Amino acid sequence: MAKNTRDPNEMSFLDHLEELRWHLIRSTMAVVIIGLVAFLMKDFIFDTIIFGPKKMDFPTYRLFCRIATSLGFESAFCAEELPFTIQNRTMAGQFSAHIWTSIWAGFIIGFPYILWEIWRFISPGLYEKERRYSRGFILVASLLFFMGVLFGYYVVAPLSINFLGTYQVSKEVLNEIDISSFISTVRAAVVACGIMFELPIIIFFMTKVGLVTPEILRKYRKIALVIVLIVSAVITPPDVASQIIVAVPVLILYQASIHISSVVLKREAKAKAKHEQSS
Repeated sequence: MAKNTRDPNEMSFLDHLEELRWHLIRSTMAVVIIGLVAFLMKDFIFDTIIFGPKKMDFPTYRLFCRIATSLGFESAFCAEELPFTIQNRTMAGQFSAHIWTSIWAGFIIGFPYILWEIWRFISPGLYEKERRYSRGFILVASLLFFMGVLFGYYVVAPLSINFLGTYQVSKEVLNEIDISSFISTVRAAVVACGIMFELPIIIFFMTKVGLVTPEILRKYRKIALVIVLIVSAVITPPDVASQIIVAVPVLILYQASIHISSVVLKREAKAKAKHEQSS
């Protein structure tokens, strides 16, 4: 009779699925609970946060206005108000916007907990050395995400709203923006920048599994620069200063990713050489 050599601590595929299911359930519950709190804070979420970039006393507009004035230039950022209105055109539009905004608020605020649940799921499959190297993953990834969220909210969102809200193909056409369109513009800027700022973390893990190297990143740096400048030109007003403000942080992150990739490969080379010497 064959002896069962299976490790009793080893989980089967179905066990892993069950474990993953509970991590997803806990993450979803966290998003729902935080979203419920956000739902009850309707005035603050909408009047202060969501519609903040529509008001000309928004910090970004005041800063750009002061810069333009000090340089002796006229600027659209010094206007008294943006020339567009926000409207609701469907019966359930405002209620739907309220619910989905609350859910996205739950995701953004609960992002560190979601990361923690992901880490709890993957960490048992890592070696002790890999766990040590990845120590601080949740803290660093959360800081990068919230830095991206703040950058998206205070830079990309107001620049996009200022440009798109004042753009006209003809004076015969008035800008009457639907509430869902306005909220999606703010949400896209915030969430996209939050994820974009995770680039160093993504490169770290891609280097660990051998998908990228510093040489590959350096080879395609010029292409990345062109892509970043194109994206910056699309989401910002048509002036060089705004494009540079958006592009510089992304390029810094890209350069930091190259350095991180180099460090990862050097550590792995040292560990391999040490292992060969000991054996």
